[in-house]
Amino acid sequence: MKVLFIGGTGIISSACSELALERNIELTLLIRGISQRTPPHGARVFKHNIQDTAGVQRVLEHETFDAVVNWINFTVDQVERDIHLFRGKTGQYVFISSASVYQKPPSLLPITESTPLFNPYWQYSRDKIACEERLLRAFREERFPVTIVRPSHTYDKTLLPFHGRYTVIDRMRKGRPVIVHGDGTSLWTLTHHRDFAVGLIGLLGNRQALGHAFHITSDELLTWNQIHAIMGQAAGAEPKIIHVPSAVIARFDAEWGANLLGDKAHCMIFDNSKIRRFVPDFNPSIPFHQGAREIMAWYDEDPSRRTVNPELDRIMDNMVKLHERA
Repeated sequence: MKVLFIGGTGIISSACSELALERNIELTLLIRGISQRTPPHGARVFKHNIQDTAGVQRVLEHETFDAVVNWINFTVDQVERDIHLFRGKTGQYVFISSASVYQKPPSLLPITESTPLFNPYWQYSRDKIACEERLLRAFREERFPVTIVRPSHTYDKTLLPFHGRYTVIDRMRKGRPVIVHGDGTSLWTLTHHRDFAVGLIGLLGNRQALGHAFHITSDELLTWNQIHAIMGQAAGAEPKIIHVPSAVIARFDAEWGANLLGDKAHCMIFDNSKIRRFVPDFNPSIPFHQGAREIMAWYDEDPSRRTVNPELDRIMDNMVKLHERA
């Protein structure tokens, strides 16, 4: 197969690039060249900004692909651009959406691909829903060959699972309290990017997947208390957890609050039977305790990666003081 990744060196896409090459896919990357990850050996690379539509048209003028995956589309105008760019040039267009598009709070668990799409809390998710709706209309009206993929919380060794990233680990290691939303018992799913890659690559070139949406997640369920404990163990620290309601967190930090109320504050349990039906070898096998060790090893091998956000640190201290007064 000939496949184009728009992106391909990001947190999720880097593992997909590597697996595509392992499976002898002829892979082309269209990248801006600003990622901390280098393109994998064996991929053909065009360094060009997808936002420059005329320039991309020139670069890809004589190219056709069996599949195109855009890892960095977030708004309807970007989707419109891609429909224009790849109409008649690809057998499949894969839109990377988000599992945060699903109804919040969910009225029924587990989440399936038929769960309603509705998220009044997070603009990011509403934009992704609008993108999906536009692409499905293109599929119905002109047979534009779209497949929609909805990752949930997918990570690699560089991505700590908290708002504030290393700021939280720094607080753990110094014995300072860390903030966990709610009572910390809502269930969450963390997916290693190498597990995700098996599902994504397995969909490429599958014409039966056209017009369909898929989420691709791990089957491991963890509470947020457990997630903090696992990361603390990997960091050699015992987290001192302070529980704060998500709505209160939103008053201190609007961005953090939107991310919680629009996604992470809710139990998200996924039924992966659909992706398994289409990709029989999809079988996520990397538990988070293994991923947590990979993450801490990456942060600890280079001191420059262990950056603390002083403003967020201050906000967390203020929430701790509020909790103590209460």
